[in-house]
Amino acid sequence: MRHIRQILFFMVLTVFSTSARAQCTMTNTAFKGGEKLAYNLYFNWKFVWVKAGTAAMTTTQSTYKGQQAYKASLTTSGNKRADNLFFMRDTLLSYVTTDLAPLYYRKGAVEGKRYTVDEVWYTYPNGKCNIRQQRFHKDGKKELRNYVPNSCVYDMLTIFLRARSFDLGNWTVGKVVNFQIADGKSTNPAQVKFCGKKTIKGDNEVKYRCLELSYTEKEKGKWREIARFFVTDDANHVPVRLDMFLKFGSAKAFLTSMSGTRNEVKSIVK
Repeated sequence: MRHIRQILFFMVLTVFSTSARAQCTMTNTAFKGGEKLAYNLYFNWKFVWVKAGTAAMTTTQSTYKGQQAYKASLTTSGNKRADNLFFMRDTLLSYVTTDLAPLYYRKGAVEGKRYTVDEVWYTYPNGKCNIRQQRFHKDGKKELRNYVPNSCVYDMLTIFLRARSFDLGNWTVGKVVNFQIADGKSTNPAQVKFCGKKTIKGDNEVKYRCLELSYTEKEKGKWREIARFFVTDDANHVPVRLDMFLKFGSAKAFLTSMSGTRNEVKSIVK
């Protein structure tokens, strides 16, 4: 009887966990394990665009604490010319369930003399999304926070993965999706807005029909645009160009190659 009670207890815990997580899930239609995307990076330095390096994003089928998951990583690598102007290295890592509920996020950022590591752990007990946050500073200082939000919370990389599966075909210009975004020490209101359609040329010399999305965050009571994405107007929604509005300037990323896409690329302009 004791063993039966234990089994029932763990079954109940599993149901609660799955039910809570289900509130933060959505169907993935845009990518699969094995996808690789590569980009050239450019920084704006005193009104001149400078080739700054490269970026790569990979998504693999993986596991996280025993459950099936996607592992997504985004890394940037600067060149010597750009390093002389401003040294920047960012590495983002995220685990999400196969139905896109966030599990873990890490961002290591070297920006000039600043170095921080943000981490966010997600759990879903008792029908609630719980997050544990940590920011590690160069001097060894750690900031810790446990938080139970009133709704689902996402991070920069997770929301990027989710946005690729938005049903953009039914969106009209100006449509907005609101959500909460987390980093290593806080959560803030954020939103994605649909801005229309454009034809964008990648650094692979290919032109694509694209959908334009604006990503903004609310900090200290003011909305600030963080990035603008131009994603392929097909089921993959691969970013062809990213405009990033950084606190120290602006940057752009242009697609150089893609492989392992889930769906046929139907957005190429011939």
